[in-house]
Amino acid sequence: MAVDSPVRRGQPRGAGSGHRWWRPALALAATLLSTVASGVFAATDAHAAVFPLPDPDGFYAAPPNIGDYRPGDVVRSRTVPAPGFPGATAWQLLYRSSNSSSAPIAAVTTVLVPGGAGGNRPLVSYQPFVNSLGLQCAPSHTLFNGHLQEAPALNLLLARGWAVAVPDHLGPTSAYGAAQLGGRLVLDGIRAARGFGPAGLAGSPVGLAGYSGGGMATGFAAAMAPDYAPELPIVGVAMGGVPVNIGKLALDLGKTPHPLFGLGFAATVGLEREYPSVMSLDGALKPAGFALRDRIANACTDEIISAAANKDFTSYLRGGAADVGPAQIAIIHQNSLETYPGVIHAPLYQWAGGTDQVNPYLARQSAGRYCAAGTRVLFEMIPGADHGTAILPGATHAFGYLADRFAGIPAPSNC
Repeated sequence: MAVDSPVRRGQPRGAGSGHRWWRPALALAATLLSTVASGVFAATDAHAAVFPLPDPDGFYAAPPNIGDYRPGDVVRSRTVPAPGFPGATAWQLLYRSSNSSSAPIAAVTTVLVPGGAGGNRPLVSYQPFVNSLGLQCAPSHTLFNGHLQEAPALNLLLARGWAVAVPDHLGPTSAYGAAQLGGRLVLDGIRAARGFGPAGLAGSPVGLAGYSGGGMATGFAAAMAPDYAPELPIVGVAMGGVPVNIGKLALDLGKTPHPLFGLGFAATVGLEREYPSVMSLDGALKPAGFALRDRIANACTDEIISAAANKDFTSYLRGGAADVGPAQIAIIHQNSLETYPGVIHAPLYQWAGGTDQVNPYLARQSAGRYCAAGTRVLFEMIPGADHGTAILPGATHAFGYLADRFAGIPAPSNC
């Protein structure tokens, strides 16, 4: 497989997917830009974002004094059965992080440690692609009930003797689309895993990995780390199929009816949850839009897809000639890697399919920005692969790339 030219050029309904898993990345942005371009995001006095039902498991609840903890501090922990991960010990950690308004929140990561002796083994934070609004759809649930499609691949990491942390990177309100929040939750989740004594990871080197929506959280974690978590020894980053600019992706797709429109609408609901005072949809929704928002408020991927298949934004949102305000544009930019000012400095392997529906050349240009900052970047364009078929060969290379970084081998670059 050729390396391309230098870069500078509780099972909910519908959680098991009958659709190609990669498609949510395409639909994610289609609504976003359409609504922004039409000026339908509007701040209102109501700020009535619809949040998910609380998780009935009290383990997930933040204590009243959550603000007394530091980011990454473990608030509580528990061991959990780990079917599907033979020989591994699994813990779930509730830890302190912050939302996009700097308010303290509690989040969860699941830590898997393989059997065998040895502390301070390599730790990989793996970010799955999660495209949901219900808390029951989070990886801490779906890792163990057979409905997280990436779960079997984690055994490849465990077989190397590595520990794996899988954060619920959409956060405690399942703020789908809020990628910068995801990056912060990843970093604080790594802090929690390394600080949790029973796991024996206090001195572990760290790698980051993820694809598509999980790649967005991975990329944001890597870009935020130099300022937000400089103490973390991140030795390598592997991400593929990353939508680096959700607005530009939407321009490529247009504003016509789409079978996966519901996921784009869900992303606006997720951003509204994270930025309720700026991204409120109350002034934009038609009656059908209010009904759809209520219907999918606790839904997973398939139910979201079926709820609004083959619709477009005009079915649910009021159009308008007013220009969107700078605050709304800023939020879109804050959650797109291309326009986020932070730079990935850790060695980076990034891949994309040559026929990826998520513009691979835009991803390569963004990687070029990291090159220009002095980052060792290896960018691979996989010939003939689309967003779905690129994951397997890229992931195989990604795991080998991280193994070399953990071994201390100098990172290659085709900058």
